[in-house]
Amino acid sequence: MFWLKTRCSAFLRALRREEDGFSLTELLVVLVIIGILALLALPRFMSITTRAKATEAKVMLKQVHALQKARYFEYDDYAPDIVSLGFEQQPLITTGGTARYQISIESAEGPVFVAIATSVVDFDKDGQFNVWEVNQEGVITERITD
Repeated sequence: MFWLKTRCSAFLRALRREEDGFSLTELLVVLVIIGILALLALPRFMSITTRAKATEAKVMLKQVHALQKARYFEYDDYAPDIVSLGFEQQPLITTGGTARYQISIESAEGPVFVAIATSVVDFDKDGQFNVWEVNQEGVITERITD
């Protein structure tokens, strides 16, 4: 009987003993789970960053539209290029600046104009660059999706 009591009490002491940390296997399992979750979230995160960067193009095209409308009210025609419009292109990210889109006037004939914003950075590395456009009505549309 004494032997059984000592064995039981030794077993209970072993159960109550606190562990000092995690085993290597437990840490590796946790790291694998975190990696899988990160891979699942990455595509969703990429689309959010692309949309945020496209906001830059929309803002600049709204400014071009406002400048073109002001010119049309004064001169009854639209500016054929960005320089004569008075739009100041921010330095591009490829030349040390911060702008990710190159703005240009595609056409300006009579009461119609189209201005485009072409990305200088391939956001998702697929070889296709994002292009947005605005017309005389102020409608901004995505011409080429990146």
